[in-house]
Amino acid sequence: MIPESHGDPIHKRARPFKGLSFNKMIPNMITLLALCAGMSAIRFGFENRWELAAFSIVAAAILDTLDGRVARFLKGSSKFGAELDSLADFISFGVAPGIMLYLWALQGSGRFGWILALIFASCMALRLARFNTLLDDPDAPAWKANFFSGTPAPAGAGLALLPLVLSFQIGDDLVRRPEVVSVVLILTSILVVSRVPTFSFKKLKIPGPWVMTTLVAFVVLVAASFSAPWTTLTCVLALYIISMPFSIRKHAALSKSE
Repeated sequence: MIPESHGDPIHKRARPFKGLSFNKMIPNMITLLALCAGMSAIRFGFENRWELAAFSIVAAAILDTLDGRVARFLKGSSKFGAELDSLADFISFGVAPGIMLYLWALQGSGRFGWILALIFASCMALRLARFNTLLDDPDAPAWKANFFSGTPAPAGAGLALLPLVLSFQIGDDLVRRPEVVSVVLILTSILVVSRVPTFSFKKLKIPGPWVMTTLVAFVVLVAASFSAPWTTLTCVLALYIISMPFSIRKHAALSKSE
């Protein structure tokens, strides 16, 4: 009989969760809400309730933005929370948009349409895995924190769903065509896994003279979101696309200054 080796990692028992205060569990609850929003988008897609489906993805993006900030504020960041966040992002911004677009415009394309949905979801998974890896890079310069490598998951989902969002404003005649949706989905998949530097607004500092202007602009954005949500979302996505050449230029300048 072979004696049990307690020193072997294989035989080590998994450590149970330590007790957590309710406050430190709040970020994980927000992440789970984002996951539920992404899953609800899939359900609304099967029911052809496209505005509710798109709204669910927007809600997931807002919740995804909040969970990390709440975690830092409450000092509740953890490895478990980071892994849960990645899994929720994959469902909400990789799987859900791919299925939605397949049901909305690509179902008639047969296998080709489904392959595009698979490619998008796979690219999103690769993007999230790379992001988690880069988080542990101790040699990265401080200014790298101001940039993402490729399009982040929520923005990638928004860009992929841009034809659907446009259809709420101008109708289905043009933007629901399979070739249009296919091109958008392919380009977005490439952006998601690319090394194109895009701005990260997490650590953006507003200069003193611009604080009041920024607050007023935020109020205008919120008001516009309530009165014309899809037009506002389209404008935000358009501004994000316009910002890419500037982020590439800024990244190149900082790289040369090292």
